[in-house]
Amino acid sequence: MENVTSRKALIGHQMALLTIIGFWAFYALILSLRAALLDFPAQTVLFERRLMVALVGVLVTWILYCGLRMADRRSLGFRVSVAFLVAIPCAIALASANFYIFNLYDPISLFKDPSVGRSFEDLKAQLGLSFWQEIADISVTHYFFLIAWSSLYVAIGYAREVREAERKTSRFAQAAQDAELRSLRYQVNPHFLFNTLNSLSSLVITGKPKEAEAMIQNLSNFYRTSLSSDPLEDVTLEEEVELQRLYLEIESVRYPKRLRVSINIPPELMNQHVPALILQPLVENAIKYGVSRATRPVSITISADRRDDNLILSVIDDGEAVDAAHVGGNGIGLANVRDRLEARYKSAARLDTQSVKSGGFIAILTLPLSHRITA
Repeated sequence: MENVTSRKALIGHQMALLTIIGFWAFYALILSLRAALLDFPAQTVLFERRLMVALVGVLVTWILYCGLRMADRRSLGFRVSVAFLVAIPCAIALASANFYIFNLYDPISLFKDPSVGRSFEDLKAQLGLSFWQEIADISVTHYFFLIAWSSLYVAIGYAREVREAERKTSRFAQAAQDAELRSLRYQVNPHFLFNTLNSLSSLVITGKPKEAEAMIQNLSNFYRTSLSSDPLEDVTLEEEVELQRLYLEIESVRYPKRLRVSINIPPELMNQHVPALILQPLVENAIKYGVSRATRPVSITISADRRDDNLILSVIDDGEAVDAAHVGGNGIGLANVRDRLEARYKSAARLDTQSVKSGGFIAILTLPLSHRITA
């Protein structure tokens, strides 16, 4: 099916008619002012005839408009060529009407002194100007006038076409960004499920049915909550933290004696909006590289703070020392978080990581505040 946009006229009839009338009203006004300054006789009659020429001009320009409209959506060079070509017969037709109205239909002299008028007519006779030469002379003037209007039409149409292309490009870019965000967001759940199923398998193998049952229940609650949200929509920080609580409850079944959790977030920041599951890979890394490798209790701290117009989120563990370059090196990990931040915020957000030599790892998210905090 042909695209509806490609068939739609760049300039509608109403707008075209208004510009045509405006052009010819300007024509009649300028010539009338010129006649007044030169003190021509019979100015009322001359003004009436200029109006007649202007009405013919409106009709002829409308015909020109119809010709130009047929060239819409073609290349700019083609439209300009059509304008220059179609304006030629239009200018000749208009010049003929102008000549008839002023010279053949009840001719009047432009000069108060009859002798000056006769001298002017004698000069024309001496020059031997024929009817067609006079038509050609008048046509040149009207041709450039019509070209001026045609240029306006082509310019407006081309500008509108450029705006349409920009809007279409913007829609395509937004669609691509949405697809990228969906893809990155959906990567988190399979990654998390894979790790959880491995843990569940270990519990079953080691004969811990109660712990396995608790993990399954927590896993069900986690997915019920996380999958109910649109991947393109943000969630409140309170909802995001609650998801991480569910996840950490799942992991606490695996590490009941090693995992310690602390959440320090001011109440006034809980209604700030963040991308859903943006903390998930950071908490997973803390479990994978901090808790699972340690033989002692490890604390994971999730905290939030405000710095100017930014929301600062941090996930810190005091587990074993680990090289930051290797954390999240396989699978999703920190790369997923950075990609999501780039797709969602461009350069307005970032993820900074740092390993602690004495033990532990720090991951800090810097996001723009979703809305201002009132005191």
